[in-house]
Amino acid sequence: MGQPAPVITSDVRVVFGANTRNTVAAELRKLNLSKALVLATPQQCDDALDIAEQLGSLAAGVFCKAAMHTPVDVTEAAMQHVTETSADCVVAIGGGSTTGLGKAIAYRTDLPQIVIPTTYAGSECTPILGQTENGVKTTLSDPKVLPEVIIYDSELVKTLPVPMTVTSALNAMAHAAEALYATDRTAETTALALDGLKAFVDGLPKVLEDPSDLEAREATQRGAWACGTVLGQVGMALHHKLCHTLGGSFDLPHAETHAIVLPHAIAYNARAVAKDLQPICDLLGGSNAGTALHNFAKAMNAPIALRELGLKKADLDRAAELATTKPYPNPQPVTREDIRALLQAAWAGDTPIE
Repeated sequence: MGQPAPVITSDVRVVFGANTRNTVAAELRKLNLSKALVLATPQQCDDALDIAEQLGSLAAGVFCKAAMHTPVDVTEAAMQHVTETSADCVVAIGGGSTTGLGKAIAYRTDLPQIVIPTTYAGSECTPILGQTENGVKTTLSDPKVLPEVIIYDSELVKTLPVPMTVTSALNAMAHAAEALYATDRTAETTALALDGLKAFVDGLPKVLEDPSDLEAREATQRGAWACGTVLGQVGMALHHKLCHTLGGSFDLPHAETHAIVLPHAIAYNARAVAKDLQPICDLLGGSNAGTALHNFAKAMNAPIALRELGLKKADLDRAAELATTKPYPNPQPVTREDIRALLQAAWAGDTPIE
């Protein structure tokens, strides 16, 4: 696989390669930092402790309470640790939950961040922070929530369970899919989105065949980087609005929700921008991008029904109401009736409505 090759994008240093997590101390020294607060979820606390042990005197402490959708009360608890440890930076190891916590701390303090992703969510590449308070998820964009360094270690995703690998990959692909019709897209963002989609379409089946294949894992990490980077450069539309609504107001798991909703949102928008979505059909086959993604998701054994995640049928009316309040700009006009029908199909696991 060769030597890890760093990528410099804007002011973010990106490193790919097996065992690159062992370079965290060197990255801290390059940035003249010496008191890192290591962040993780409770489930990945052992990983955080390993990083802290590796850092030795460069570690100021460990905080292992990161949670889905970046609850404000968790961030406030983490801020107490920042103060108590006099941390001069954060090191976030994990998926979108931990990355979100690191961003939330950086937003409040402007502390530097080193992010070590263990999923494919791609949020580490964006200046976007989503936070949840009182059951409502809101987003903001600010350059200071971008990390200084991202370390993609293929060894860390080698043991990522296959179901989580699939939903996390589809979550990343959603960023690229919506980038294809973004109102502020450019030739460069479209090329980046297509690179990301192709990396997953080519690499994900190989990962499912052999989850320990480091070359396939690194290829999908590069896809995550491309999809995440494009997410930070263009505006998102209906798909992301629906997922923010379902995640923030009904506490559905982030990646699984994205995986289920994506084909339905893309089929809905294909009514207006089929030409812009044609590259998805070129990659996956078929004549409708949403249906093509649905078939791909099924082939990857992804969850396909929101009811599998615990959403009740009685919640669909409220979800449609929330999702059509202050809708994001979208190529296909958004109506409550249409979104209710879309959510019904996604809830039941039906083929997307074309």
